Amino acid sequence: MKPFVREQLINDLESKIVWDILIIGGGATGLGIAVDAATRGYKTLLVEQEDFSKGTSSRSTKLVHGGVRYLAQGNIRLVMEALKERGLLLKNAPHLTKNESFIIPCYTWFSGLFYAVGLKLYDWLSWRLSLGKSKWMGRKEVLRRIPAIKGEGLKCGVVYHDGAFDDARLAINLAQTAVDNNATVLNYCKVTSLKKEGKKNCGAIISDMETGNDYEVDAEVVINATGVFADEILQMDAPEVRPIIRPSQGVHLVLGKSFLQSEDAIMIPKTSDGRVLFAIPWHGKVLVGTTDTPLESHSLEPRALDSEVEFILQNAGSYLSRQPSRLDVLSVFAGLRPLAATEEGTEKTKEISRSHKVVISDSGLVSVIGGKWTTYRRMAEDTLDKIISKRMLAFQKCVTMDFHIHGYTKDNSGSGLSFYGADEPLLELLVEEHPDWKLTLIPGIPINAAQVVWAVRNEMARTVEDVLARRTRLLFFDARAAIAAAPKVAEIMMKELGRDESWKQNQIDSFLSLAKGYLLPPASNAALA
Repeated sequence: MKPFVREQLINDLESKIVWDILIIGGGATGLGIAVDAATRGYKTLLVEQEDFSKGTSSRSTKLVHGGVRYLAQGNIRLVMEALKERGLLLKNAPHLTKNESFIIPCYTWFSGLFYAVGLKLYDWLSWRLSLGKSKWMGRKEVLRRIPAIKGEGLKCGVVYHDGAFDDARLAINLAQTAVDNNATVLNYCKVTSLKKEGKKNCGAIISDMETGNDYEVDAEVVINATGVFADEILQMDAPEVRPIIRPSQGVHLVLGKSFLQSEDAIMIPKTSDGRVLFAIPWHGKVLVGTTDTPLESHSLEPRALDSEVEFILQNAGSYLSRQPSRLDVLSVFAGLRPLAATEEGTEKTKEISRSHKVVISDSGLVSVIGGKWTTYRRMAEDTLDKIISKRMLAFQKCVTMDFHIHGYTKDNSGSGLSFYGADEPLLELLVEEHPDWKLTLIPGIPINAAQVVWAVRNEMARTVEDVLARRTRLLFFDARAAIAAAPKVAEIMMKELGRDESWKQNQIDSFLSLAKGYLLPPASNAALA
């Protein structure tokens, strides 16, 4: 078993190993493939140009779900696949997932009947992996369970069960799982070009973004798992190739817990644009989203449009007893969905299937397009099975269906550190050795210095952003608190990484510039028009 330490893993790039599989991209898709490949016994290398799950995979709605909306669209096959994967993920990573109850408030008797019947089908499709039966409930019961729901005109409600999880934490645990099974997994390593023998891909040139060192890597199979950036790798392989990614932006707002006052979530079944909207308890706050806005371009740090923010606030206010305003938003973040473009080029991205595609180019480059977090394991299995069917690798059986993810434990301590799972006792040892590390970074926020040290030593955190955005999630649920904590985090990381004062100040400045994008500016005139 290899240690999950970047300084040691980077040495593998200098070796003369001919990797069975080189995976480009460290989000849900790439990390899932790395776990599948490593547990089958393939020599596996994954590189990510930024941090793990920096892009789309840390910016989801935090749901492990079959997709009630896809059921309404008649996509039974996708729903069945996702419900199965939902059940497997909750079994294999209980420290990061939970059974969440969702209540649909109904303001007509007909809608109550409609959703009650439809969700019985949802229950039935989940079969043995059901998380609980849906049921109709009266008005008083809805108001008792969610006091913050708008009571005027409320007739009844329907409750059903789905999964919830922490996406970025799962990404880190998947990276650790891959390394536990002898894969080499590295962040801040960018593929700058692909290697070829004749017309066939045989590896890549990889640049270490920290040192600037370049490494020439040989591999039997190269997999493009870069999400919204997939077209860039495809065009690196064949400049003339037609773009196949249609990015769609989803925006989420985080509000204080007073806006929900419940451990139940709300599912708003039909917003003004025909989408569903969720209000979910998350890290002691309320996560509200999402939008679905077609975009022509993509970036590592997408920003919410004023129109998207107003859309969420207005639609949420239609169902909550108190109308949220921009001043109530603790953090706002946007993520890009890597949807596979359709032949017809539909403008309605909410109608584009979340099913994944595995495409093998003439050069042998394997690209995985589309998909979603819930089905990441199935996407990985399908990718490896297709590679094997094309005789690109020798057969090895998939074992991930019942494979426990790093940190697996059924013993939830109930503490604020329980998402570390089986690693929680090790983190507590740090505190015993250094009692001052138990102190929180800032008053009122349950994140301590030991978590920063742990993130550097054991979770490959390299920047202040890595710690505050993806190891602890503070930037995502309270951007102002994250800004206040940044200097302390930079100080701790400087000592742990052996950096100097200049590095510390650059980290603080860089993070403050980034974090401002998670705060809502005053509404523009265009948004109010």
